[in-house]
Amino acid sequence: MKKTKDILYGGAIASSQYEGGYKEGGKGLDTQDCRHYLKRTSDATTSTRLLTQDIIDEAKKCEGIGHYPFRQGSDGYHHIDEDIALLKELGIDIYRFSISWARLYPHGDEKTPNEEGIKFYDHIFKEVHKAGMKIFLTMNHYAVPLYLVEHYGGWTNRKLGRIH
Repeated sequence: MKKTKDILYGGAIASSQYEGGYKEGGKGLDTQDCRHYLKRTSDATTSTRLLTQDIIDEAKKCEGIGHYPFRQGSDGYHHIDEDIALLKELGIDIYRFSISWARLYPHGDEKTPNEEGIKFYDHIFKEVHKAGMKIFLTMNHYAVPLYLVEHYGGWTNRKLGRIH
């Protein structure tokens, strides 16, 4: 297929839907890790967005994947290299992905980032660059470290915008 210079052909993922590895690489729990699977109904989105302390407590009791699909995602944490190779094979020009705040800062308010999280994303940047693709980075795609929700009230507290 002939490409024009005005159009970039891209692929995109959100860290919470793609990465999985919710307990690997020093990642802390985030709000998406506590969203359980719900059958599709007219209020499913509203139901999954409203995390009460009871829902959070129940999610924290579950040690594995359970009914929490975001904890596994598409298992990109373990397959990123082959997925980037597939994107390259497809002729993708730009790769849009998001960073998991809880993978870089497990509680969200640490003074220094999690080194394993830095290495994970650094590896992605290098592999995407080697594949000849541009990066379109999303800094936050819904997921907030659970600690910030439980200790600060999440985005209802204006301090969240000034943590880092």
